[in-house]
Amino acid sequence: MTEIEAFLLRERDKVLSESEWRFRMRGYGYNLRRTDRGVEVARLPQNTVLGTLAI
Repeated sequence: MTEIEAFLLRERDKVLSESEWRFRMRGYGYNLRRTDRGVEVARLPQNTVLGTLAI
């Protein structure tokens, strides 16, 4: 999860909005969903939850 988290945060720095970030990550096979604890990361197409980023 550490490598995935680093990748997601690097990609987040490249975009202007959270919705653009989520769209880009879907292209890489990740589904991001905002929760009370942060951003839940799931692997597509099964939508298997990998963990949560505390953002």
